[in-house]
Amino acid sequence: MLNFSPRLWRGAFSITAWIVLALAPASAAVAAPFPFFGEPAGPCANLQADGRSYTICRFDPAKADLRLFWRGPNKAPLGNFEAVAPLLAPGEKLVFAMNAGMYDDKQAPLGLYIEKGVELKRANLRGGGGNFHLKPNGVFFVGGGKAGVMETSEFLKTRPKADFATQSGPMLVLNGQIHPRINAEGVSEKIRNGVGIDRAGQAVFAISNGAVTFYRFASLFRDVLGCDNALFLDGSISALYAPNLGRDDFLKPMGPMVGAVEKAR
Repeated sequence: MLNFSPRLWRGAFSITAWIVLALAPASAAVAAPFPFFGEPAGPCANLQADGRSYTICRFDPAKADLRLFWRGPNKAPLGNFEAVAPLLAPGEKLVFAMNAGMYDDKQAPLGLYIEKGVELKRANLRGGGGNFHLKPNGVFFVGGGKAGVMETSEFLKTRPKADFATQSGPMLVLNGQIHPRINAEGVSEKIRNGVGIDRAGQAVFAISNGAVTFYRFASLFRDVLGCDNALFLDGSISALYAPNLGRDDFLKPMGPMVGAVEKAR
């Protein structure tokens, strides 16, 4: 049985759905998205891959309104998905959100952070311990109808258009290769989330529904999701808002968050 986190779920999951998911047959090949009472009508779906369960959310940046959120009008960190709604314009709604990069004990981004074209935190090129400093790390960015994941020094050199950007680390996949320091024999397992860009240019967000190793998570992006570049966003505190799956995670106050906004119908 899969090892699910004891995190608090505020969504309308049923125990039956969890039992079905936990007992679903494992497959080393790409599986069809796991149905939640039929195929989900929305951007997120569940996926079985290599014997583990994940939730995957895909967006075409030419069509989707992807944004980053960190602080409210009072400059205090928002901390959770529910605090995003008051920042939206009338008629807008949040259809997806996820924690988006590592942060300090004051919920401030550890590295580069751009919101609405304004650089609120500078890039962090320092060495140090922890996953963020496991070089190469990278930047996820959105701008001009495109999204990208790029190694940090390359981003700073080329400066692609970025209305929104967040730095995190390590890179999971860089130019089709798994990060050289992510060991296939590693045994540390955590709930993890990240973002990649697939070969169609779509932004692909993934969160594991149980604890997985770094290598298994990186392999998901490269071998299953078709992402030549992917970035680790965080582990253990990883959280997802996916209303089309009835999901609204909460574990602890968050720093930066990425979200997709639509006009309410």
